[in-house]
Amino acid sequence: MQAQEVHEPKTGRRKFLQLVGAAGAISGMLLFSGPSVAAQKHVRAQTSGWTQKTSQTATALRDLWVGHIFWVRAVSVAALGNNDAAMQAAERQAVANAESIAAAIEPFYGAAAKASFFKLLAGHYGAVKAYLEAAAEDNVAAQETATQSLSSNAEEIAIFLSKANPHLAKDAVHGLLLAHGGHHIQQIQQLKGHEYDAEAKTWEDMKNHVYAIADATADALAKQFASRFR
Repeated sequence: MQAQEVHEPKTGRRKFLQLVGAAGAISGMLLFSGPSVAAQKHVRAQTSGWTQKTSQTATALRDLWVGHIFWVRAVSVAALGNNDAAMQAAERQAVANAESIAAAIEPFYGAAAKASFFKLLAGHYGAVKAYLEAAAEDNVAAQETATQSLSSNAEEIAIFLSKANPHLAKDAVHGLLLAHGGHHIQQIQQLKGHEYDAEAKTWEDMKNHVYAIADATADALAKQFASRFR
């Protein structure tokens, strides 16, 4: 599997970025959540050449990323249901999960990189939460601002990861993270609208998409640190 071969449709991404800068930012991100299937196929196309260590790393990263979407969903459900105690408990778990995802890169890039990555992940969660709060209040302007924050954060993470690992192309990572942010937005809107069957489908898409993110990361680490993955 070759992470650097992942490609999101360039025209679709350009359109999305244009929409983010305009009043249609929310719709743009929702539209962008669709093409993630193509990216997943590229990212997860071939794992036959992986060593056992690479497969184990991918499995561990998948678990961490599923934890991310699970706890963010729990925050959303609790917030929309006005259950403050449940929301605070879920948020603590979401933050702890972000710390674990950041810690996963420390053995390769060091404590400073871990701290920087956690800050970026915290920014991702903060933007999702801002969107959640805005959606709950039907504040369209605040939803657009939060969507813009999600987009900016996705680019920041893509820059960070691509600089750390030459096998994680910036545009590819950016596309994956934009689609991931779109899934969060879509899920919040569906939960708010009590569209539970549709949200169940979105959850499945989200899960498969974070698997693709985890697999791309594991593959890139195995390429960059080949002697540690034999």
